[in-house]
Amino acid sequence: MKKFLLSAALLVASMTQAFAGVASWYGPGFHGKLTANGETYNMHAMTAAHKTLTFGTKVKVTNLRNGKSTVVCINDRGPYAHGRIIDLSKKANQKLNCNLCKVKLEVVHKPKTWRYGKKVCT
Repeated sequence: MKKFLLSAALLVASMTQAFAGVASWYGPGFHGKLTANGETYNMHAMTAAHKTLTFGTKVKVTNLRNGKSTVVCINDRGPYAHGRIIDLSKKANQKLNCNLCKVKLEVVHKPKTWRYGKKVCT
């Protein structure tokens, strides 16, 4: 019984991943170019770049300064600036009124698989 309860607790804990850190955004210079997963970057879509999350993962991003939140889909890698944990699309950045801000990330959906070039965020 103890093993079952421990397994259940670990399962629930692994289902709710949360991170905190600084968010930035990227837009015009990358619009229309390929992302790391093979999709074409659209700065008007609700997407983001993260260093390690699986492509297609849906993440709730909350601006800790103003409380605004939105859900984005991970389809690229980055950010590569020190101390940042996510790069938002222009549209996601506008929804959060962020520019460069402290955020909380919560994984709301993690896909089982993905394939390069397959659209996972549209």
